[in-house]
Amino acid sequence: MEQDPNALTAQTHPVVHRFSPTFALRALERKLLLGAGDLLCANIALTAAVAWRFGTSAPWTTIVRPSWYLALTGLWLVVAFFLGAYDFRRTGRLWTGISIGVVTSLIVAVAYLLIPYVTPPLPPSRLALFAFVGAMVGSVAAWRAFYALVLVQPGLSRKALIVGAGWAGRTMVEAIRSVPGEYDLVGFIDDDRRKHIDVIGGLPVLGTRDELCELATQTGATEIIVAITQPDQMHPEMFQAILDCHEKGILISQMPLLFEQLTGRVPVEHAGRNLHIVLPLNGSPSRLQRAAKRFVDLLIGVVGVALTAVLLPLVWLAMRLEGGGPVFFRQTRVGQGGRPFALLKFRTMIPSAEAHGPQWAEENDSRATRVGRVLRRVHIDEIPQAVNILRDELSFIGPRPERPEFIAQLERRVPFFRARHAVRPGITGWAQVNYPYADSVEDALIKLQYDLYYIKHQSFWFDLVIFLRTIRLVLTLHGR
Repeated sequence: MEQDPNALTAQTHPVVHRFSPTFALRALERKLLLGAGDLLCANIALTAAVAWRFGTSAPWTTIVRPSWYLALTGLWLVVAFFLGAYDFRRTGRLWTGISIGVVTSLIVAVAYLLIPYVTPPLPPSRLALFAFVGAMVGSVAAWRAFYALVLVQPGLSRKALIVGAGWAGRTMVEAIRSVPGEYDLVGFIDDDRRKHIDVIGGLPVLGTRDELCELATQTGATEIIVAITQPDQMHPEMFQAILDCHEKGILISQMPLLFEQLTGRVPVEHAGRNLHIVLPLNGSPSRLQRAAKRFVDLLIGVVGVALTAVLLPLVWLAMRLEGGGPVFFRQTRVGQGGRPFALLKFRTMIPSAEAHGPQWAEENDSRATRVGRVLRRVHIDEIPQAVNILRDELSFIGPRPERPEFIAQLERRVPFFRARHAVRPGITGWAQVNYPYADSVEDALIKLQYDLYYIKHQSFWFDLVIFLRTIRLVLTLHGR
C-alpha cells in the first residue's frame, strides 16, 4: 500500500505552534539599544565616582558638568569603533560580547582618567580610581550579559519561513545564522516532496505552496524569505500564494537583497542573468563625486610619495643587511576597463618567489623575507602605490586589482567577475576590511561579493566608513 507523502511529512516534521512576538528588533535597532545601554552604564559609573569625589552634599552643578559626560561619550564611541564593539556577529554571543565590552570599558576608563581639563579632577584616593574603573567594567559586562541572554532570543526575533530548500535557501540560512538574534527560522516551504523527509540546514521542510499561508499562521511567521534562484521561473501558484501572504500583512523578502543587508556582500552565484543584483543602485557617481574622490586621491598620493621617499633609505638598508636584492617590486595588475598597469610596492618576498610561475599570496607566506614580514605587518609595503594613485591607475579606495594570470581562471569560475573592472581599483576596499587574504578561487569569490557590494552602493559616506575601518586595521596590525 502506497503511503501518502503528505502524511509522511506530517509525521516526520510536525508543525510547532509558536508564540509570535508583538515586536521584533532589527540589527540596527539592536546596535542602537546595545550602544545606549553601554553609554548609560559608563555615565552612571562616572556619576557615582564624581559623587564619591565631591560628596553627595555638593551642589548639583558641581557634580554634573556636561563636558565631563560628553568627553566620556566621545571617547567611548571612538574606542568602540576601533575595537568593533558593535559587530552584531560578536555581540550576540555571550562570552564574546562580554569580553569585548570589558576590554572597551577598561580602555575607555583608563584613558579617561589620563585626559586633563575636560574630565573631573582626580580623586585623592586610589580606591576611588579603582572604583570608577571597576564600576564601569562591571556594569558594562553585566549589561552585555543581559543583552546576550535576554535580548538576543527567539522571542524578540523575526520568525520567518524560507521558500525554496535548494542551494539559495541553504545559503540564506548560513547568512542568517551569522547574525545571532536577527531571525528565528521555523522551516522551509518547497514543492519538491522528495525534500520533505529531510532536515536541511537543521530546519524541516514543512509543506508546499498550497500550505504556505496556513503554515505561516500556524508557526507565527511574520516574514517569508523567497530563496528561489530564478524567480521568473516561479510556479504561478507559488507566486499567488506569496501574494496571498502579503495581503495578510506578512512581510515578503527576496534572498539577494536580504543577503546583502546581513552580510555586506552580493550573492553573485545566485544572480543568474539578473543584472539588477550587481549593477549600481543609482547609476554611476556624478561628476562632482568623481572629482571630489580624485582630489582626495591626489592628496593621499602626494603624502604617500613623500612617505616613500622618507622610508626608502631605511627599507634599503634593512634589505641590504638581510641579503640585498631590489627594493621595489613591480607586478602587472588589471585596472579599470581591463587595462593592465605596473603596480609598485616595497619588495617583501625573495627575488625567486615565482620561479615556478604565478602563485597566490598567503597570509604567512613562506616566500616572504624577514624584512618583508615586518613591512607587511605594519602595511609599509603598500605605501609606494601612491605613485600608481598619482598616475590615475589606482584610487585609495576600491576593489584590489588582480593579476591577469588569475583573471582568466576566475572569469571561468566566478560569475560577474569582470564587473569589478567597472571602477578604478584601490589600495584598500570593502573586501580588505572584511576578509583576510584571498589565496584560492573560493576566497576570490567571497571577496568579489564584497567588491560588487561596494560598486553597487559606492558613495562618499561608504568611502569614509572604509577609510576609518582601514585605519583601525592598520593600527591593530590586522587585515590586508
